[in-house]
Amino acid sequence: MTLLQKLAIRTALLGIVTLVAFVSLLYFFLEINVLNLILVTSVYFLVLYLIYGLQLKKFIFQQLNRVYDSNLFDNEPLLKKEFKEIDFENFISGIKDFAETKHHEIEKLHNRDDFRRDFLGDVSHELKTPLFTAQGYLLTVLDDDMDDPDLRKKYLERTNKSIERLSYIVKDLDMIAKLESGMRLDQSSFNILRVIDEAFDLLEQRASKRNISLIFKETYNYPILVRADKEKIEQVMINLLSNSIKYGKINGTTMVQIRTISDHRVAVDVIDDGAGIDEKHLPRLFERFYRVDKSRSRDQGGSGLGLSIVKHIIEAHDQEVTVKSELGHGSTFSFTLNKAV
Repeated sequence: MTLLQKLAIRTALLGIVTLVAFVSLLYFFLEINVLNLILVTSVYFLVLYLIYGLQLKKFIFQQLNRVYDSNLFDNEPLLKKEFKEIDFENFISGIKDFAETKHHEIEKLHNRDDFRRDFLGDVSHELKTPLFTAQGYLLTVLDDDMDDPDLRKKYLERTNKSIERLSYIVKDLDMIAKLESGMRLDQSSFNILRVIDEAFDLLEQRASKRNISLIFKETYNYPILVRADKEKIEQVMINLLSNSIKYGKINGTTMVQIRTISDHRVAVDVIDDGAGIDEKHLPRLFERFYRVDKSRSRDQGGSGLGLSIVKHIIEAHDQEVTVKSELGHGSTFSFTLNKAV
């Protein structure tokens, strides 16, 4: 027999005993008339109500004690008050909120587990390709039958290229780990135009190899002051410009423009005239190791983490980064920053 059935039987027995007592009282001490009948009936109803209420509270208290004996609510002190202090409507509402929170936490854990599994698979794959390539070339160079110095040099250069790729991946993975563990921002006021100029100078040689011009879309005769972590915003600009050079059109142009979007914010646009990106790829473009054209992307080098790093840095500033692109019409990557006060 369940506890609820036992409770129902006890309540019914108490109700019978109470009924007999009141009928006896009515029979022996009171005259039977309408007023007395109403009075006795009201008292009887009140007594039954109290009996049922006390029994129900006792039952709920017993069940809650069984739950409280576990460690389920150890981190929820408001749900572990003394029984007499509990407002049951608020308690049930709290339990519902607690259950919804735990449900979301479980979903997040499942998503993280799926993400971790995919991430480890991606890292393994990304590291394996240049590692095996370098190993293959080195084994060939170490072969006693290779006497051609030009061929040996060629293989060593390819080995070095694979090792550089490994270095990019490890360095960017380290940065991603630091960003996700909690980024400390050293915010200051600086001229965003100067940061972009410095990024142009740094990437000028790389752009010249593909004859891509790095320019401002318009002339700015005044400084544009923003407040952010200068070093990390430099990293954002370098990553976005490198991306535009890597996938831009040979003999093309990459333009940067700064737009005022409100009294407190500006937007920085990096615009290229490359092949563009199919719309279906845009929602996943900032994911780690996501590549629109995997074979072409690996030929271009890099770690595959550049855009993911950009997203982490911009979101750490409570800003947003977006992309607009169309096949055959180039791409525009944009991010926002707060103006310096």
